[in-house]
Amino acid sequence: MTYHLAGDSTVAPMTAGEEPMAGWGECLDEFVGASVRNHAFGGATTESFLASGTWARLVADVAEGDTVVIQFGHNDQKEPELLASRGGYTDRLRRMVTEVRARGARPVLCTSCERRWFAGDRVTPTHGDYPNAVRDLAAAEGVDLIDLTVFTTWLYEDLGDAASARLLSHYAPGETTAWPDGLVDDTHFRIEGARRIARFVAQSLRAMERRDGDQPAKGSTFTA
Repeated sequence: MTYHLAGDSTVAPMTAGEEPMAGWGECLDEFVGASVRNHAFGGATTESFLASGTWARLVADVAEGDTVVIQFGHNDQKEPELLASRGGYTDRLRRMVTEVRARGARPVLCTSCERRWFAGDRVTPTHGDYPNAVRDLAAAEGVDLIDLTVFTTWLYEDLGDAASARLLSHYAPGETTAWPDGLVDDTHFRIEGARRIARFVAQSLRAMERRDGDQPAKGSTFTA
């Protein structure tokens, strides 16, 4: 069995020269007992993932019994005319789910990891209706859902503003080659944050697999 990942930069493999910035998909193989094929790339939307041929290449390698984990939204929300939350965005996610099932594999939808934007001691939601659109699609299609919006919001608030910053790409001047003057990025993970999210994704996937050893999949949501 293989895990196939479709998504944007918060999922994508580490880019050479930008260490220690990493997407959670970079670390998933540390926590699962199967191979991982990570097709995610920076800036990806559901549309660009399809139009670039990346989705076609991913699906071509999917075998019966595999799992395909799908997480988009960060960049789709920047193209509301083409990729409206209840329009082009969900249409494309639904197509992906259908094509995965046609291969005899399991689709898993994820809501986007929240941006670490604090207002006082609470994280400000930044994805509008997109997480709810994914939740509703998962419920309508009977697809398993890993709610990373809920999980990351809880995680950041539980750790607090200062401690949670150490999961994201906050680099001091001289700390990294890619950003010699330093960086404050509350969207993209450093390797420690990527590992934390990957561990939760792996735990959620194992929960699905244990459940399905006893009964057919009906679609479940996994949060914190």
